[in-house]
Formats: sequence, C-alpha cells, structure tokens
Amino acid sequence: MRSSSNPAFRNLPRGAAEYGPNVGFNQPQGGVPGYGPPQTSAGAGDRPMTVDDVVIKTALSLGTALVTGVLTAIWAISQIPVSASGKIMGIPGAVIGALVGAMIVGLVISLVIIFKQKPSGPLTLAYSAVEGVFLGAISGLFEALYPGIALQAIVGTAGVFIAMLVVYKTGAVKVTPKLTKWIVGAVVGVAILMLVNLVTSFFGFNPLRDGGPIAIIFSLVVIGVAAFSFLLDFDQADRMIREGMPSKWAWFAAFGLMTTLVWLYLEILRLLSYFQND
Repeated sequence: MRSSSNPAFRNLPRGAAEYGPNVGFNQPQGGVPGYGPPQTSAGAGDRPMTVDDVVIKTALSLGTALVTGVLTAIWAISQIPVSASGKIMGIPGAVIGALVGAMIVGLVISLVIIFKQKPSGPLTLAYSAVEGVFLGAISGLFEALYPGIALQAIVGTAGVFIAMLVVYKTGAVKVTPKLTKWIVGAVVGVAILMLVNLVTSFFGFNPLRDGGPIAIIFSLVVIGVAAFSFLLDFDQADRMIREGMPSKWAWFAAFGLMTTLVWLYLEILRLLSYFQND
C-alpha cells in the first residue's frame, strides 16, 4: 500500500487474501457497478469492505461532529461577552476549558487509533464527537467576532471536499508515486513551518499567522496541500476496498478522512478571518 500524508493510513495491514480482490471507487467489474462483486454469506464483520461502507461510516462520523460542533458553537457564543463595537470583552474559562480539553482528548484518541492500527467504530465516533466540540468552541469564538464566518467555512470545506472527490473519481489527477511523495513532502514542510512560526510567535514574530499578505498566501498554500491530501485519502480507501480488507476497516478510512476535514476547516476558517479585518 502506498504511503500517505495522513498518519491514519500508515503501515496498514494488507487485505486478507481469502477475500480476493474487491472493487474500488473507480473500477467497476462484476456484481453491482462500483460496489464490488456479489457478497458471500459471511457475517457483516467478515465480508470485504465496499464503497457503501466507507460512505456510511464517514457520514456517521461527520454527522456526529456536526451535531456536537453546532451545539458547542451555540453554547460558546452565548457565553462570550461582546461589546457594542463588536469586540470580545473576554473569553470565559468554560469556553477555554472546552476548547483545550477537547483538543487534548481528541489528540489522545487519534494517537490511540493511529498506533493501535485497528478499526474501531466507538473510538472513531468518539474522536468525531470530541473534534466537533473542539471545532465548535473555536467556531463560536470566530462567530462572536465575525457573524456568519462559521457557515462560510463549512460551505468552503464541503466545496473543496466534493471538488477533490470529483477530481479523483474522474481521474483528472492521477495519484502516482511521484505525486504522493510531493504531497507528503508538502505536508511535512507545512508542519515544520507552522512549528517554527509557533515558536517565533512567543517572541512577537508571527508572519504566517498575523493576517498580512504572507499569512494569506501561506493559508492558501496550506488549503491547497490539505485539498490534495484528500486524493491520497481517497486512494488509500480505494486500495483497502480493492484488496478486500474486512468491512470494519471502513471505520479507519472514515477516521482518516475526518482528520483531513478537520485540518481543512480550521485553515479555511482562519483564512476567512483575515479578510474580515479592517
């Protein structure tokens, strides 16, 4: 299995040989087009993974994140005092606690999933719920300052996701080893720049996140890298399907897609905030 910029898809076990090759997103053959060959009478936990499995598990994960995110955002907005001029008068400790707590819990759950390298529906849904709280708390802060920005970020994230899915399904951009290496390298490079900028920000130097021209360009680059990372996520899920991995591994594919969606949403939200500044 090819390498991926998404740590969730690193070092996955190969599909069980007894299932034989299945059919991925772009290779219909036999059975129902696009959904693999006719299924055997094996139990649901043993049958090969299909496109439907990935779609359903991803939808459940995304739906969970949306519910907890919207509820948290509504709560956070109600807690944040805003002056008549539109300035935040202070961030309540409860909101900060929810944000930091969800960030830490989400990180722990993601590390457990990544290092165990085993699919888990409960853990994936728990990760999605916690990330929803994290994103909801951040969105609430931005929304208190710039009404309507959260919805714009959601629409933008959905648009990028759908566009990259169309690009992948139509074969407009082929996921080759060369492209994979380029995307992985870009992700590593962006991560290093973010880390360096975080350190320098403690000394008052924050060029990549200060809302200026350089920050806008950097955010656009990060959004582009995150968008292309979807191609690798789709390709990895496609390979898991074609290699006949058990259906329960669809939860792992859903987790991988969720991590990229969270990253993309945060960066789009940040970029939109730059254009709100006077």
